[in-house]
Amino acid sequence: KRFKAFVVFSLLWATLVYAPVAHWVWAVGGWIRNLGALDFAGGTVVHITSGVSALVAAMVLGKRVGFGKEPLEPHNLTYTVLGAGLLWFGWFGFNGGSALGANGLAASALVVTNTAAAMGGLAWMTASWLRHGHPSVLGLAAGAVAGLVAITPAAGFVDTPAAILIGLGAGVLCFFAVDILKRNIGVDDALDV
Repeated sequence: KRFKAFVVFSLLWATLVYAPVAHWVWAVGGWIRNLGALDFAGGTVVHITSGVSALVAAMVLGKRVGFGKEPLEPHNLTYTVLGAGLLWFGWFGFNGGSALGANGLAASALVVTNTAAAMGGLAWMTASWLRHGHPSVLGLAAGAVAGLVAITPAAGFVDTPAAILIGLGAGVLCFFAVDILKRNIGVDDALDV
């Protein structure tokens, strides 16, 4: 029964959530496209729909036992860092592959992807260090993922200095969104989406 519900939910989500946003961004006449949005590797569609869906899921599921009363840090930092590293490596295929060939555009997408991720990690870690008095490898991993998410739509359109700014913005803004905003709205988003 649970798998059947999962399949039905997935089909409904893809049809009612993902498809309309994809149309808004990519279709001729789509309102986000008409605003001038560019989306090289699909990050606008993927990250908006998954981020909002994750927030809704966290609100529907409710808070974990002990949320707000005790620290609920990841129980295995090694796996967290390993997962972030695997994501980072896999992201090269995602962004570089969006050039649809082994060419200069793919190479540029790889460089800016790596640059934004590195800067995002450094920015989050530094913001956390300044705010809490110590650096955090968990913050470095979260910031790197924030940099990857932020660069994806732009990966085929920007140069390295722009990637540094995108990573910096993603790391700092996402740190403060998680550290202040998320705490103030009281949503238990365990993955900091």
